[in-house]
Amino acid sequence: MNRKRNLDGFDGNGQKVLVRVDFNVPLDKDRNITDDTRIRETLPTIRRLLDSGAAVILMSHLGRPKGKIDPAASLRPVADRLAELLPCRVRFATDTVGPDATAQAAALAPGEVLLLENVRFNPGETANDAGFARGLSALGTCYVNDAFGSAHRAHASTAGITQFFPVNRAGLLMERELEHLGALVRDPARPYVAVLGGAKVSGKVDVIRNLLGKVDTLLLGGGMIFTFFKVAGLGIGSSLLDEESLEVAREITALAKGSSTKLVLPEDVVVADAFNDAAQRRTVLVSDIPDGWMGLDIGPQTVARYRSLIEPARSIFWNGPMGVFELPSFAVGTRAVGEAVALATDAGARSVVGGGDSVAAVNQLGLASRVSHISTGGGASLEFMGGLELPGVEALTDA
Repeated sequence: MNRKRNLDGFDGNGQKVLVRVDFNVPLDKDRNITDDTRIRETLPTIRRLLDSGAAVILMSHLGRPKGKIDPAASLRPVADRLAELLPCRVRFATDTVGPDATAQAAALAPGEVLLLENVRFNPGETANDAGFARGLSALGTCYVNDAFGSAHRAHASTAGITQFFPVNRAGLLMERELEHLGALVRDPARPYVAVLGGAKVSGKVDVIRNLLGKVDTLLLGGGMIFTFFKVAGLGIGSSLLDEESLEVAREITALAKGSSTKLVLPEDVVVADAFNDAAQRRTVLVSDIPDGWMGLDIGPQTVARYRSLIEPARSIFWNGPMGVFELPSFAVGTRAVGEAVALATDAGARSVVGGGDSVAAVNQLGLASRVSHISTGGGASLEFMGGLELPGVEALTDA
């Protein structure tokens, strides 16, 4: 992937900068923001633009309102939070390309911020409609994309809009994402270990295929392992099975045998007789899962082996928990992997954690400051590591 133009040397005087951000934040039933990480992560870009003399117009989606106005998906709470975090005036437009947005953008003064309403309230956003993209572009004089989490979508505000500007730049968050993920793709230090977990094989197929032959060791955990055990002829009790991915698991197993990558599956698992924290549980070899019991975490032998492979690594990519870490009884494997990644990073490794659940685990374990980079884009980071082009990145101007 070519390097992209960034904000170095950007002069914002007289500019109204349209910035695509990812403010798809979680809200509770009272519409209070429960985690403002995505807002805070883009503040450096907003401040850089304001300091350069620009006025800033922010565009984002929230949820999946499917092209219709849905008050539950309004960005108004985000505007309120931004006003608390920024020292300048933050305006809010009740539409995107309508009269309110047009009037407020025209009146916006240097040093002020305007947040448009949810771009997905317009069906033209997800359709990458040229008319909607043109309408958005008319609000500003230049374009910056700081929404890596949406870069794998060819939408009007991430891809279509770029045709209306001669130069399209990456914001500071986008630049940081591309730097860390790009380093793992281009020239990773060795040994290079990837750790993939989570429930299903299906969402990880491309990244597993792409990592084979590129990483030295690929460690698997989470619910997806039982699909691999099934194709190996093992009994899995009532553990999670991704039936649609049985053939894919068989194919990946065969590919790994002819690859330079060492594909490692757990040796033992923690099983329970029910899916709850108070269930009876025991540790068994993967060949000995009892009927009616379900695997909910990797076992102590596997924990020891995974730690021994992760801690000497010089490059690490981790996506997905090792077990049902939301339940304390089954969080041991995920905690051990997180601690091993942190220790490797302390010793100089480059570590990238991507994906909502593994990011939540790192934050929950208090290890966020001890990894090199936490990606804000779960799906985007997986597609990037899977070797797929990200439309929102490809549309930016090459450096």
